[in-house]
Order: sequence, then C-alpha cells, then structure tokens
Amino acid sequence: MDLKDVSKSMKFLLTSLFRSVYSNPQWEKVDDSGKTISEQNYSHVPVMLQEVLAYLACRPGGRYLDCTVGQGGFAAAILERCGPDGMVIGIDRDDDAVAAARRRLRLFEDRVRLMKANFSDLKHCLRSLAIEQVDGVVFDLGVSSAQLNQPERGFSFMADGPLDMRMDRTRGATAEELVNRLPERDLADVIYRYGEERYARRIARAVVQARERKPFRTTSELVGVIQQAVPASYAHGRIHCATRTFQALRIAVNQELAVLGPAIRDAVDVLAPKGRLCVISFHSLEDRVVKEAFRSLSRGPDARLAVLTKKPRTATEEERSRNPRSRSAKLRAAERLP
Repeated sequence: MDLKDVSKSMKFLLTSLFRSVYSNPQWEKVDDSGKTISEQNYSHVPVMLQEVLAYLACRPGGRYLDCTVGQGGFAAAILERCGPDGMVIGIDRDDDAVAAARRRLRLFEDRVRLMKANFSDLKHCLRSLAIEQVDGVVFDLGVSSAQLNQPERGFSFMADGPLDMRMDRTRGATAEELVNRLPERDLADVIYRYGEERYARRIARAVVQARERKPFRTTSELVGVIQQAVPASYAHGRIHCATRTFQALRIAVNQELAVLGPAIRDAVDVLAPKGRLCVISFHSLEDRVVKEAFRSLSRGPDARLAVLTKKPRTATEEERSRNPRSRSAKLRAAERLP
C-alpha cells in the first residue's frame, strides 16, 4: 500500500470516527422544560401532528384558526387537508414566528391569513376578516424551539443572552425588569407559583442580594446566582436547576396563564356547531387551566362542549424517541355542541 492509499484510509477512518461521535443521539441539549432536544429532528415538526389532524377532522372548504402559528407546521398540514378551498387563519404575537410562517405557507397564497396578535385577541382578528365562525381551533402552547435557539431572546439558560423573554418584543416588561425590580417576596411567589420551584425563597433571596451589588443583565448571570443558591445535589441534578425559575419568569413576562382560560372560552364562542378545539400543553400548570376550562364548558344545562379526551393524549413511543420535545406534551380535544 503506497502513501496515497494510506492517506485515503486515514481520512476515511477519521471521517467515520467524527460522524460516530458527533452524531451520537445521546449528545443532546436540554430545553427549558428539562427535556433533551434535537433541533434537527423537530425544529419544524409540530408535536402530535397526526393526533391533532384526526381530532380536527379537517374537511375541504373548512375554516381553521391556528392561535399559535409558530413555524407554520400545523397550518401547513391543515391547509393540505382542507383544500382546495379551505382556509387557515394563523395568529402569533412573535414577529419572527409570523415571518417564518409566511415563508413556509407562501405556496398556499390566498388560502391563508397571518396576523401578529396575542391569542387573547382572537375574536378581534376574526372580526377584522369578517369571519364569524370557524370549523376548528388549535393552540400549541409554550415556547418554541426556534425561540429557545436564539440566545438574544433570553428564553434559554443554555446560552448567554439578554434577560428578555418577551414573545412580543415590542411591548411589556422584560425578565430583566422583573428580576431587578420585584420585591423579594413577590419574586419568590412568581418563581414558586409559575415554576413550582421548591427553592423559590432561597433563589429570590440570593437574586435580591446579588442585584444590590450589580443589576442583572444576562441569562448567565442569573443562572450563576441560582446555582449558588440551591443545594449542590439540586444544582447538579437530572433537570437543570434554572429550569423552573426560567419557566416562571417567562410565564410571568408573557402572562401566559392569565390569558389562556379566557382565550379558550373565546375559541369556543367562535366555533361552529360540531367544530373541534385542540390544545397542546407542555407543563402541568397549562394543562390544569385547559382541563378546568373544558370541564366548566362541558357541564350543566348550558354546556357548550363535548370533551373528546377523558384523559389527555400523549405522544406515541415512536414520536417520543424521534422528537424529545413531545415527551411532556398533553393534548386535549373537544367538540362544540349545537
């Protein structure tokens, strides 16, 4: 074997070694729900897509409302099912999400309407389009992988960035403002209520003490204080010790739970008889709000919903292995009564 053959063999071996090491599925990042993530696998793939499509029972000519259009994954699948003349109205409060959805859905042209708005304004969005009723509504709650993967948004503790966390970057207080201004007791309440963090008081106390020396500006500064505030065993546990605090701040900044219940009721108001409503949540606080809203709207003589999921649906084992984000997803569905 000459030197040229040896060189080729070495290149082949090094390439194989590189691929086997860096494509190993065990080497994955962890998102702010404490779950492992793989951007390549799910950046543009909506969670539990087939289950949602089955419950929506999309039909040609139908009108469907995607209240969290995000990257346009659900909207694209619905548009394919309701063609050739069905329509999707997609709303999202994130400018980047609306732009991404517009690019993804450009082939559907006049069958899609995209609007920047909070889903709490869904009725106003439909009125502006002279639409009174829709045949289906879908909510895909929480923070998206696209938002987590942008350090400048401040959603993730995995990369350093400004403490922003606003889904709509044009309005509202940032996480930085909350962390630097809230009294210790109020900050502890936010972390405990929205993050269900057992060490909320210790974290709040450490944050207040640290900000007296220097105001917080970045995610890494906050993570460092959290790591010092909690016990060592917790700081090095299976779930990152900043997970629940970041979740709590994000929910507080965007008032996610406050608007969710009323938005579900508004969605039921605009559903046509036999129209379907699907809601995907990713943590217990969201699911609790959805469950309570469904229960209150499906009981008594004035019931307006028939719940289709006695217990929330979860992703299949195949999807969980392929898309780690789906591991914490819960889907609830209901049908509008006449």
